[in-house]
Amino acid sequence: MAKKYRTPGIYINEKSLSPPKVIPVETSIPAFIGYTENDTWNGNLLVNKPRRITSLLEYIQIFGSAPQTQFTNGNNPSDGILINRDTSGNFILDGPINDPFDSLQFRMYYCLQMYFNNGGRSCYIVSCGKYENAVFSNAKAMEKALEAVRVEDDPTIILFPDAPSLSETDFYNLYTRALKQSADLMDRIVIADVYLNLSNQLQKTDFKAGRIDMNYATGKGTLAENFRTGIGNNNLSFGAVYFPWLQTSLPWHADENLIPVSCNHKPLNTVKVLRKYPAPGQNEIENPQESLYHSYYPLYQIIKSEMDSFKVILPPSSAMAGIYAMVDNSRGVWKAPANVSLNSVVDLMVKIDQQGQREMTVSRSGKSINAIRLFPGLGNLVWGARTMAGNDPEWKYINIRLYFNMVRESVKKALGIYAFEPNDANTWTKARALIENFFITQWHAGALAGAVPREVFFVRVGLGQTMTATDINEGRMIVEMGMSLVRPAEFTILKITQEIKNT
Repeated sequence: MAKKYRTPGIYINEKSLSPPKVIPVETSIPAFIGYTENDTWNGNLLVNKPRRITSLLEYIQIFGSAPQTQFTNGNNPSDGILINRDTSGNFILDGPINDPFDSLQFRMYYCLQMYFNNGGRSCYIVSCGKYENAVFSNAKAMEKALEAVRVEDDPTIILFPDAPSLSETDFYNLYTRALKQSADLMDRIVIADVYLNLSNQLQKTDFKAGRIDMNYATGKGTLAENFRTGIGNNNLSFGAVYFPWLQTSLPWHADENLIPVSCNHKPLNTVKVLRKYPAPGQNEIENPQESLYHSYYPLYQIIKSEMDSFKVILPPSSAMAGIYAMVDNSRGVWKAPANVSLNSVVDLMVKIDQQGQREMTVSRSGKSINAIRLFPGLGNLVWGARTMAGNDPEWKYINIRLYFNMVRESVKKALGIYAFEPNDANTWTKARALIENFFITQWHAGALAGAVPREVFFVRVGLGQTMTATDINEGRMIVEMGMSLVRPAEFTILKITQEIKNT
């Protein structure tokens, strides 16, 4: 309706010539669900309260650090490190230090290190509670935290750093719940891990010796069979899984002031701490039992050297979340997160070759497991980009699922401006132009496959196309769109022919 003017004069009306745009939503924002050192911050409860962070430092300030690693070389963890004297009277370690991996339960802090080291930016943390209150006899705490993530709009990836400490049944039940949530909301995926029963001493020994591959017999089936049975058959296109576990370069979190050192020989006949130097204001004469320093410096160095030889072993999901973020930011969400090297990884817990990967990638069950492999001269590379629905022709590639999630959310939010607008040809034209401009931009960026726009996408809206008169009378504006996405060159085939010439 034209505005009525009653007073003579000059009137200025501003008119925007820029049409509305579809703004791509952020991608690869994971939600880490697990236990933390702190359950409150500044008087506010952190449990089941998703909180966005942008750095490891911010995580430490709010949620705390990893649990103190209790290094020991005896059978009783409270004894700490035991030392003794050799035949020459020198202090020595009374036996090798035990691998702290044997007692590892809480992985959140270390997984965040791997995430940020591999290109991660921002993420959400959902605390299930403090370390001392953790319950691994069931997955109820993690399930509640998963439900808390449901109401958050930003997360696009779900991870469970502490899930390996659950039983196998609870482990896979938790992941199937996460897959269902992802399918319900259609704006996120799950990066899962293959379950290893590290409470079984034989499997733990074989694992650390690098003998656990996908064909490893667990007593009720191979590792691959157990995974494919445990993960079920529903919503598989909303998840991806990677193998093997990673030997990282991350040191164990350990405060020297909290590591006891004990010996039955004088002058070290009482429990000490590993600290290299005396406490502030003290010296060796005033407090000779305070710590290992000065005359015991060589022993301190021996203990520290052996402690530093142990590095954290982690499942690959958190590192992969960082890879997803790095690839999205450097290339685009349509690029498959594969053929990329992993940072902070010194070795793989099992070496996979081409034969070993064959049944992982293309399985008769259709449930693909992506491999991480060592290539001489190239390093440890991600060598797979399939969802768990590896035989699905539409959704077998993880970048296809990620891209569709991004398009769906971006267009949905952009179309919100047309809610309650007149459901007529004028609005339909605007909505069509809005989406077409977005797709053309994506085509120029390299996300869509085709020589000209009409081969790349279509957008339909209007009476007789997507709507009937009944739809319009009942207030429904129905938009249909489709796109042709670029797909990864998963198999490169080189054909060689020998040409013989008559001379």
